[in-house]
Amino acid sequence: MEQYKVEFIYFMVDCGVLRFGDFVTKSGRRTPFFINAGNYQTGSQLMKLGTFYAQAIHDNFGLDFDVLFGPAYKGIPLSVAASMAISSEYGVDIRYSSNRKEIKDHGDKGILLGSRMQSGDRVVIIEDVTTAGTSIEETLPIIKAQGDVDVLGLVVSVDRMERGKDTRKSALAAIGETYGLKTAAIVTMREVVEVLWNKEYNGSIVIDDQIKEAIDRYYDEYGAE
Repeated sequence: MEQYKVEFIYFMVDCGVLRFGDFVTKSGRRTPFFINAGNYQTGSQLMKLGTFYAQAIHDNFGLDFDVLFGPAYKGIPLSVAASMAISSEYGVDIRYSSNRKEIKDHGDKGILLGSRMQSGDRVVIIEDVTTAGTSIEETLPIIKAQGDVDVLGLVVSVDRMERGKDTRKSALAAIGETYGLKTAAIVTMREVVEVLWNKEYNGSIVIDDQIKEAIDRYYDEYGAE
């Protein structure tokens, strides 16, 4: 496993983004783990998060594209942080863009923040975690309405590796198949378990045998094929 993946997993633990216990997802599933990207709250955290995304984007998509698009609202700081990190780490200027929830009719008019898109642009979408594909259903029409743009794919922070809506495939894989997109994640939950199970970190075990059993039961019921 690449070192930046290991570092990202510990980074999520340090930031309180990755937690283990008893939670309920928006879809109503009881889950033993929860990922809350809203807990990235400081400048240094966002700078480091952008670097992890930049590495994943570089490894999975290369840097021969024009726009990094982050859907409102959580995708807005992600697109900014990752585009800055790509410039800093690789010396490549990628434009960032995001959408507004409401179209602005004065001043800086329109539905987009950041860069406008134009025909011929190649776009990568950046999100935190995808569980049902609802965001992509809303995001793609907004992007496509800007012109003849080519959406290359979607990158998220963690692939939860659970079944998506009305499919036995993972939500990420189902999105890729449905929309013809390449999909990628900084890490998968399998990699998270590999790094943290029964390994001491900062004086404690993050995933002990009891939590591991709960994760296994969850995937027995909801795991993707």
